Amino acid sequence: MSHNISGRKFDRPTAHRTAMYRNLVLSLMDNEKIVTTEAKAKEIRNMAEKMITLGKKGDLSARRRALAFIYDEAVVRKVFDDISKRYAERKGGYTRITKLARRLGDGAAMAQLELVK
Repeated sequence: MSHNISGRKFDRPTAHRTAMYRNLVLSLMDNEKIVTTEAKAKEIRNMAEKMITLGKKGDLSARRRALAFIYDEAVVRKVFDDISKRYAERKGGYTRITKLARRLGDGAAMAQLELVK
């Protein structure tokens, strides 16, 4: 039995998995919309919302924590200057997952992850 085990492993080593998460969050923050598998979208939704919450704090410590996860300074600047201001009145739920048609190659469940307007 696997009780109290959270998170998906995606059959990848830990370093590869965290790099994949970072790249997906970076792409989401940069483009404000990405199309990926449903499982990956559900997995990175929480991480993306934490980055926006750090942007809403706006202090130096929060900026350094965001830079520790997202390596692109321009994207972190966008999160702190533009995206966090957009959600100043909102207490959470900054992202939306929309299910799409299955992928033709392998039939994987696809989803679009986007920032709520």
